Order: sequence, then C-alpha cells, then structure tokens
Amino acid sequence: MDEKLIQRLESAVSRLESLSVGGGAPVGDGGDAAALDPSIIAFDDLRSQFVGRVRSAAEKIGGQVLDVTKIVEEAFQAQRQLLIKIKETQKPDMSGLAEFLKPLNDVIVKATKMTEGRRSDFFNHLKAAVDSLTALAWIAYTGKDCGLSMPIAHVEESWQMAEFYNNKVLVEFRNKDPNHVEWAKALKELYLPGLRDYVKSHYPLGPVWSATGKVAVSAPPKSPAPSRPMPPPPPPASLFSSESPQASSSRPKKGMAAVFDEINSGKPVTGGLRKVTDDMKTKNRTDRTGVISAGEKEGRVSSPSFSKAGPPKLELQMGRKWVVENQIGRKNLVIDDCDAKQSVYIFGCKDSVLQIQGKVNNITIDKCTKMGVVFTDVVAAFEVVNCNGVEVQCQGSAPTISVDNTTGCQLYLSKDSLETSITTAKSSEINILVPGAGPDSDWGEHALPQQFSHVYKDGHFVTTPVSHSGG
Repeated sequence: MDEKLIQRLESAVSRLESLSVGGGAPVGDGGDAAALDPSIIAFDDLRSQFVGRVRSAAEKIGGQVLDVTKIVEEAFQAQRQLLIKIKETQKPDMSGLAEFLKPLNDVIVKATKMTEGRRSDFFNHLKAAVDSLTALAWIAYTGKDCGLSMPIAHVEESWQMAEFYNNKVLVEFRNKDPNHVEWAKALKELYLPGLRDYVKSHYPLGPVWSATGKVAVSAPPKSPAPSRPMPPPPPPASLFSSESPQASSSRPKKGMAAVFDEINSGKPVTGGLRKVTDDMKTKNRTDRTGVISAGEKEGRVSSPSFSKAGPPKLELQMGRKWVVENQIGRKNLVIDDCDAKQSVYIFGCKDSVLQIQGKVNNITIDKCTKMGVVFTDVVAAFEVVNCNGVEVQCQGSAPTISVDNTTGCQLYLSKDSLETSITTAKSSEINILVPGAGPDSDWGEHALPQQFSHVYKDGHFVTTPVSHSGG
C-alpha cells in the first residue's frame, strides 16, 4: 500500500480517536469537522513531508538558518489555522479580510525583521526563506480584481523572487557543505511542487468560504490619537493592509496648490516682494557682458551619470530579467551573477560599457548610443534595436544576432560564433569583425550591404547586394 496513503489514514484515525476520547476538538488546531476535511489533511501531509525536510536540514546547520526555518514552520501553521477558519466563516469584505489574515501577516512581518540591520553571513538563506513566505498570500485571493494573480500563478511567481537568493546558497555551498545545499533544495521543493500542487488540487480558484458560517470581524475604526508634542512615525504597511492612503485634502498643500491658497486667502500678494531699483535692472548692470565663458558653458552640461529619462538602473527583476537603464558615461558596468534562464534588457544608455560574465537566455539593446556590450554566451538571441554607434563583442556563442533600425554597429565574433545567423533590417554601417586564421593574425573586417538591387527575372524578383568600386 502506498506509504503516503498510509500516513494520511493514520492521521485521520488519530483525529477520530481524539474526538471520541476528548469529546471536543482533535489534538492540533481547529474545529473537529473542518480539521477532518480532506484539504486540511492534505495540508498536514504537506507540512510533515516538505516543511519537515526543511526543518531537518536546518537542524544540521543551526543558528540563523534554523531560526528562520522555525518561522517558516510557524507561517505554515498559521495558514493551516486560517484554512480551518475559512470553512467556518463567511467571505468578509476587504477590511475584514485584512483582520482575518492578521495572524499570518504577523508571522511574515516577524520573518522580515530578520533580514534588517547588519547583513549576516547567512543573508542569502534569510532572504530566500523570507521572500518565499509571500507565496502564502495566495489565501488572500478573492477574485480577478483583488490585485493578486490566480493562486497557482501567485505561488510560482513568489518563488521566483526567492529563487534568486536560494540559487546563491546553492552556488556558495556547492563544494563546501552539503547540508546547506540540502536545505536550499528542500526549501524549493516546499513550494515547487509542494505548495503549488496542493493549491492546484484543492484551491485552484482561491479559498472557498462558508455560505452559512459566522461573519468575520472587521478591524475596529481607529480613534483619533490625543495631541502629543512628538507623535511616533507610522508603522510599515502590512502585506494584507486594506487601509486607503491618506486623503489628499488632509495633507499640507505644496507647489501651485499652495500658491493659489495664498492668493485666495485675501492677503496682499505683493507684500513679500522687494522693489527693483534701476541699478538692479539687467541693462544697467556692468557685471554682465552677454558673452558666455568656456567655464560657464562647461558648467551647464548635464551630469554624465544621469539621464533625463530617469535614474540609472542595474538590477535583477523578479529573478528573471536584468534591467540596465539610463547609464551614461559608465565604462565599468558588470553583470556576473546570471544564469541561462535570465534575460538582459539594456535601454537608454549612452557612452557606457557593459560586461555580461556568464550564459544568459537573451540580450536586447534598445535606444542606446555609443554603447559597448561584451558577453559570453546567449541561448536564444542577441538583439540590437533603435541604436546608434554600438559595439558588440561575443566571446562565446550566439545562435542568432539581429540588428534592426540601427545606424552604426560593430560586431566582434569569436571562433565559436562564426556560424551565427545575422539578420539586419532598416540598418546601415554594419561591420562584422572575425578573428584571423592564426593566433597573431589581424581581425578580418566585413561590411554588410545596406543597398540592394531587385531585378524581375523568370517570373520573380532576384535580389542582389549593390557593391561600389572606385574608378
């Protein structure tokens, strides 16, 4: 007989025995009928099988890793209690839902505090565990307009955020300590496939609330606080907060709103202005000649590290996509912690150089000027779009390189990438440089054609590149 089925039967029998002996709720948490529901028994199996594995690995490591694992255990215990209560409670409104989910949110807030302050030697473990707890928020799904993805998708997306740090643990301890590797693998299996398959089997459309159960209690309205000389700062927003942001009418007005308030107040609007005398007028000042010096002109040049389009970025988003944006005058940009499932998107950069040290899935350069990119390998394609004067060097292999709507592009290929398929469209001044036959040979430069001749022949058009020769 299947071992997992035997465990579930034994768990059900123990609950029935506790009911017959105690005449009340079974040993554990929750009401009698709800605790014997198949979905709750399956969740107990999930905890004993997957959470137990993470706990066993953490006990071999100890310290902060064990501490954060205990909080993960506590969070799953809190979710179990909520699943039982959901079967006995009517669906609440948003305010009531936030109050209902408060026990789980409190555990997640406690876990988050472990990652604050000075970074410890086990920071990657802590972040992986803490970020993974976001997956438990699937229980807050109430419909397509609630702001959350569907429960199964939410679990998968939440793990993607945690996987970035979990992979760091695997890489760091791969050849050092197998206990850490075991812990990281067990943490992943807790969510994929563990929690994901559980949600898929029992709550693919979200939690099922009772139609006839008790009504969830909403959070009591906050009474105005007594006047104090120094009120404390507001607490950070919680994961399931339902409070709306402060109304704009209660905030102090700034900018033009404050100006119009001053005008409408009835006070003399020129009361604070100074009188301009003749010697203050520009035409009468002797210190202004109308000639701009070189120093003044140089001082007006915009900063080389900031773009008008926005602040510079170099970050990994959702564990899947590296974003490099608005980098200007930066020659030492490096991405060295990447893998074959991630993509790199470079946008709005100028006069900068980026090195990508490792294999990635896809690289795209968009709307960049005088940008240099050095990469090792790509799995899918390297794309250059809407650029001007870019240089690209492939040190490994790339199946496809495409250049679209670009003026000026230098492509340096390695010996491993000579069979790359290069596609160009609406582009000019495309030069390909290939290594010579010997180690000391010069690079060979080949200009790709940008003009073509189309001749109608034998029932179809024949297209050939146009070559120019000097006379």
